[in-house]
Amino acid sequence: MSADQRLAGQRVLITQADVFMGPVLCDVFARHGATVIASTDPLVHPDAPAAAVAAAGPIDILLANLGVPAPTTPAADVTDAEWRDTFAALVDPLPRLFRAVLPAMTARRSGRILVMGSASALRGMKRASTYSAARGAQLAYVQAVGVELAPHNVQVNAIAQNFVDNPTYFPAEVQANPRFQERLKREVPLGRLVGAEEDAEFAVYLCSAPAACFVGQVFPVCGGWVTR
Repeated sequence: MSADQRLAGQRVLITQADVFMGPVLCDVFARHGATVIASTDPLVHPDAPAAAVAAAGPIDILLANLGVPAPTTPAADVTDAEWRDTFAALVDPLPRLFRAVLPAMTARRSGRILVMGSASALRGMKRASTYSAARGAQLAYVQAVGVELAPHNVQVNAIAQNFVDNPTYFPAEVQANPRFQERLKREVPLGRLVGAEEDAEFAVYLCSAPAACFVGQVFPVCGGWVTR
């Protein structure tokens, strides 16, 4: 089988397919032969994740792509509503999605779940306490569930990204700002944004057969920002 078709025969559910990394993930996974089921539901309602999974039919791979604009509130000013809303969007859908897909995956002893997370959980950022905490909860969840499901031959991992080209966090107007370009040079050893397709191709690899050895792992994709 050619590398271009490494996911042939695989049915992939991509959540929030219209935001964050959703559009490029849909394109790249389809290019590699996967049958892509693109859900655009924000998944905030408690019943929405199970409904999205049911509507998708049998799935081999779940790409939990969840994104919301990141609050930039000083820690002393964070309200209960901001905290609740951010966790409701980024964290609460995960166990609901997992509850919906895991019975079938564990029964057939085969499945992949990849969470598209954020490196903001791996390095402190000013005025990002709410967002970083929610993204950190995602990664902790992946690590715990990943080791639990490994004996069932279900691999659960996460990409923790920052400074990756995407329309939710780095839209064109931000990228064109000279101050942002200076920030890239100052903070990111790579000196540029990670390309959207570079990130998506790595996601394809993590969902393919050669990556079956990874269990509950968090992979930073951030141009060296975390280890700077």
